[in-house]
Amino acid sequence: MSQQVIQSASHRADLVTRGRRLEYLTIGWNSLEGIIAIVAGLFAGSIALVGFGLDSLIELLSGAALLWRLHLDAPERRERAEVMALKIVGISFLALAAYVFFDAVKSLIRRETPAASYIGIGIAALSLIVMPLLARAKRHVAEKINSRAMRADARQTDICAYLSAILLGGLVLNAIFGWWWSDPLAALVMTPIIAKEGVEALRGESCCDDEIPA
Repeated sequence: MSQQVIQSASHRADLVTRGRRLEYLTIGWNSLEGIIAIVAGLFAGSIALVGFGLDSLIELLSGAALLWRLHLDAPERRERAEVMALKIVGISFLALAAYVFFDAVKSLIRRETPAASYIGIGIAALSLIVMPLLARAKRHVAEKINSRAMRADARQTDICAYLSAILLGGLVLNAIFGWWWSDPLAALVMTPIIAKEGVEALRGESCCDDEIPA
């Protein structure tokens, strides 16, 4: 084996290790974010905040699936793990979209007023900072190792950033102006985004096999 091939393999191994660390960071952050958002949302009666927390837990599953795949050596084993993970995540996304939609519509019809949640505003603002940085780092590694799977995972992290911005807007409007309808409206805006991710996951479009150069 030539020195160049050895160096190339070593460089790829370093990049894959970096990718694993990013997924560990994703899992850790989404765990913390999800728990805080759900608890704060239940106390405030905010369906948008609860939905955001549940979405974080689903993103955690996605990160765990990719981490599992990065730890596997044989490409055929990664493919099977990917297909299974995509189905689980896709069904979870669609279930979440249905829950958020029906609860948001119920809140609008009954005029259920959520309390201001400054904890929710804080976690949404932090997520709006953390998620784009994490997505950019994932895309960098994905391009270097030529991994479509990690590029897809980076897009999912981007989606989390979009949801953070939508959530933050709804929570701030409710806290400052008392616009109670902004919270369920923000939840309704989240619904098609979440559902789209679920459909794409079930079709196998959100994640693809890692392409390993010879």
